[in-house]
Amino acid sequence: MPLKLTRRKGSDNWYIRGTIRGESVFESTGTCDRAVAEEIRIQAEARILTESVHGKKTLVTFEEAASSYLASGGSPRFLISYSKTSGKASGVAVHFKGKLLKDIGQADLDAAARILYPHASPETRNRQCYTPFIAVWSHAAGNQWAEKREWRRPRKPKGTNIAVLKRKRAGTRATEYDRAAQFVAEMTPASAQIMTALFYTGMRPIELFVLQAADVNVAGRWITIQKSKIGEGRGVPMHEFLVPLFEALTVRGGILFRSHKGEPYPPSDEFGGQIDSAVKGARARLKKRGVEMGDISPYTARHTVSTQLVINGVHPYIKDQILGHAVDDMSRHYTHVPQAPLIEAINTLPVPASWRSLEWWQDPVYFSRKLRKWGAKKEMQRSA
Repeated sequence: MPLKLTRRKGSDNWYIRGTIRGESVFESTGTCDRAVAEEIRIQAEARILTESVHGKKTLVTFEEAASSYLASGGSPRFLISYSKTSGKASGVAVHFKGKLLKDIGQADLDAAARILYPHASPETRNRQCYTPFIAVWSHAAGNQWAEKREWRRPRKPKGTNIAVLKRKRAGTRATEYDRAAQFVAEMTPASAQIMTALFYTGMRPIELFVLQAADVNVAGRWITIQKSKIGEGRGVPMHEFLVPLFEALTVRGGILFRSHKGEPYPPSDEFGGQIDSAVKGARARLKKRGVEMGDISPYTARHTVSTQLVINGVHPYIKDQILGHAVDDMSRHYTHVPQAPLIEAINTLPVPASWRSLEWWQDPVYFSRKLRKWGAKKEMQRSA
């Protein structure tokens, strides 16, 4: 029977009820206004008829596909972000808001890249526009909301063999642990503790910033990441060097790593930008003494862990599991279970004596609330 409006006992709202092409419907319109409810009924009936004849592919928008992709654990990076000041949303999902998947073609994707990143290089457009778009499209195709297709990505302009030298982003190369220790010694305790944890776990900064006390098993030397960058949970072994730090922070409870004001860092995947000022300050102080360390950033730690494990002869599969590169049914199954081979491997990372002697090890929580007063005496000063 066609859809009709009805009311339930005890409710003023109108409900849509009926069966169309074998599909039963009983849902609230969310309104007590008969005229508005009738418009909603007509739209619902048209939608069901169209979907039954042509399939859902004709009705799903990019926005709906993106929401489903995120709900399934997909990364929001470059797909959608919100301004810290205005709260306004931006990104690929916003650009294609309201656009049906069936109406999006290669020309639309190319135009989006030009609009969103008008002055960017082909590599940047590829990474920040094409990659998140294609990830959503693949998710939609897997749900049979869109046709599988090959999307053309941007290429470098042809006609020249001249290599354009670009300034490398800090953190793209590994460093030595003695050098890292020297760098961390020039940081305020809260930031130094973050960098220390990164250099002895290989975690991504975003994973560390959202880590909760409940995710850490100090006795088992194990850290559980509930959702990694690729959407899967994983386990991370804890180096013995980190035990006093994690013991103190888990007793405090809640979010483990906080600013000197005791506030959690805002979750962001922008290469550890939450401690950007601390990193720049350490670089500047070292540079004044003739020590150049402009290449070190939070992501340096992850590359350093990876490189050092290779140097130490750790099996590639073990290394990949520590860094979260190995994603299979077995590693997912044991996310919360401490694994001896991984713990043994992480403990091969060297610990310079100068790192062990930093003052904040005496009481990590107490010192995390203090600022370093840079001067001749290098005293510690309680934050306001």
